[in-house]
Amino acid sequence: MKKKIKIPDTYVIIFFVVIFAALLTYLVPVGNFDMETIEYATDTGMKSRTVPIPGSFKYALNSLGEPLRKGIPIFAAGGAMSITNYIFEGLVSGDKWGTAVGIIAFILITGGAFGIILKTNAVEAGILNMIKKTKGSEILLIPLVFFLFSLGGAVFGMGEEAIPFAMILIPIVVGMGYDSITGIFMCYISTQIGFGTSWMNPFGVAIAQGVAGIPVLSGAMFRIFMWLFFTAFGMLYTMRYAKKVKANPESSISYETDKFFRDDFKAQEAQDIEFKLGHKLVFLIIFLGMSWIVWGVVFHGYYLPEIAAQFTIMGISSGIVGVIFKLNNMTINDIATSFRKGAEDLIGAALVVGMAKGIVLVLGGIDANTPTVLNTILNSVAGVLGNLHASVSAVAMYFFQSLFNFFVVSGSGQAALTMPIMAPLSDLVGVPRQVAVLAFQLGDGFTNMIVPTSGILMAILGIAKVDWGVWAKKQIKFQGILFILGSIFVIFGVLTNFS
Repeated sequence: MKKKIKIPDTYVIIFFVVIFAALLTYLVPVGNFDMETIEYATDTGMKSRTVPIPGSFKYALNSLGEPLRKGIPIFAAGGAMSITNYIFEGLVSGDKWGTAVGIIAFILITGGAFGIILKTNAVEAGILNMIKKTKGSEILLIPLVFFLFSLGGAVFGMGEEAIPFAMILIPIVVGMGYDSITGIFMCYISTQIGFGTSWMNPFGVAIAQGVAGIPVLSGAMFRIFMWLFFTAFGMLYTMRYAKKVKANPESSISYETDKFFRDDFKAQEAQDIEFKLGHKLVFLIIFLGMSWIVWGVVFHGYYLPEIAAQFTIMGISSGIVGVIFKLNNMTINDIATSFRKGAEDLIGAALVVGMAKGIVLVLGGIDANTPTVLNTILNSVAGVLGNLHASVSAVAMYFFQSLFNFFVVSGSGQAALTMPIMAPLSDLVGVPRQVAVLAFQLGDGFTNMIVPTSGILMAILGIAKVDWGVWAKKQIKFQGILFILGSIFVIFGVLTNFS
């Protein structure tokens, strides 16, 4: 009998990636670019950004005048970066506005808030009520949710906001007879399809176009068509997969881990929980809270600090309703203990975010003005692309942006780092700058669905209790299809001189 290959735990995979990154620091010399500040117009006025100057790359030199290879140490004192403190440095890196510490805090707070909400049993009661009312037409939920989340990704760069939705949606779709993978496609893959094909996302395409020196939000009709195409493809793919799982639940890669959700659902179903007024009020709080978040993100630029506060309000308000209406026999102390339990459930996901950030820090970070391995890689790739045919160069740009997203998962960060190099390079090889931006946004958005350095993906996999290795094994086929379809759009853009 053939032995079943056991996929390594996510922590193990990241550890070996860290070792590989450390090896690169001994083999690849470090370098940096000179920087300049550029201004570009947006629909909200002029903005500025510091970017690398094309052709200004230079190696850092050692005392002998040779290219310097830094070689990260195994252990370092005084707070310096080393291989063995990649977890600590990853966890404390960044600020409250992003990776890693901001996202980690956001994950724990939203986990705690939903711990309170789940304690009220409102979600379970609502799931049972929904399943009874949609019996036989559950499949219609998939395209509706997928479309709305893809639209959110396209309009305001929805990403982190998908994390709390996953806490609600995944148990629902498992209870309907599907699996957590279906839930991930509905609430996360959808947002990244929208993000990668957006015509107006202020955190991705708008910044990339501004840095590339082309009119911000130009080429919208082409991108709207592309968004509709990929969104429709994602819907059909998800529905086809969901039908297959419902027909044969054991075919799901998450069948074992979904046991947690199935058992919980069966226990609640056996109790035949009545959907009471208190449960409805908790759902009203969730609806109003989510609406407030969307309004704040779209019209006022709310991000992690504000959204975390909004979820805190939602959690406490739900807890108060639970106590007043004695939902699940809740007490005041249950509000505190369920918050702690909810945060505890996502500790693993929060740790992965810090570990993934540690990979980038081992390589020296993403500052173009600081000598790093990543800057050397970026410059080397630019040199290779300059010798290729226009269509080949465009696809190669797309491929490179996909790979580079492993190290720089921030859309705005990747745009600021790569577009100043790729935009003038595209002029030399006959690729329209609009296509260079297209290659960036497709490479950035689509690979967010699989790279283990994406804190949002790892958080949602943590919620679904699916190891990254298991997810990657399933997702790689979908990624291949997306890359082929994306390449067709990129080549079409070159042939039609998309501008």
